[in-house]
Amino acid sequence: MIIDRLKNAKLYYNLNDRMATAFKFLIEKDLAKLEVGKYEITEGDIYASVEEYQTKPKEEGRWEGHRKYLDIQYIIEGQELMGCSDLERMKVLEDYNQEKDILFLEGKGNFFTIKAGSFAVFMPQDIHMPGRAVNKAEGVKKVVVKVKSD
Repeated sequence: MIIDRLKNAKLYYNLNDRMATAFKFLIEKDLAKLEVGKYEITEGDIYASVEEYQTKPKEEGRWEGHRKYLDIQYIIEGQELMGCSDLERMKVLEDYNQEKDILFLEGKGNFFTIKAGSFAVFMPQDIHMPGRAVNKAEGVKKVVVKVKSD
């Protein structure tokens, strides 16, 4: 897992070409003006989903993981708690859904407050729980960039 500010995104370009492309999208687009929806960046390899929602209590969250794609979750407006744990510390609740690239688990992890202007990167081994309220429910606008991990 990586947590940082978007102004530092160029530091991560050398992870691989797909990550560089994903971070360039975040830097070059006027994210505040993007409408909710899906945006293809590189067909089949990288896409972005813009979301708006109210954060929810941590107790209502579910741990999730992905195998095909890693997540770059960038907060455009608001703030939220995001949890992270290692796959080895979790118990599978639902079998992996290959079509949706999602696996639901249970266990314990650490939580971090991610504020507007910051992002978190969750690799396939990073089980995560996004969208949780810091103190109380609040509105968040976020873009999740999915980057093919293989």
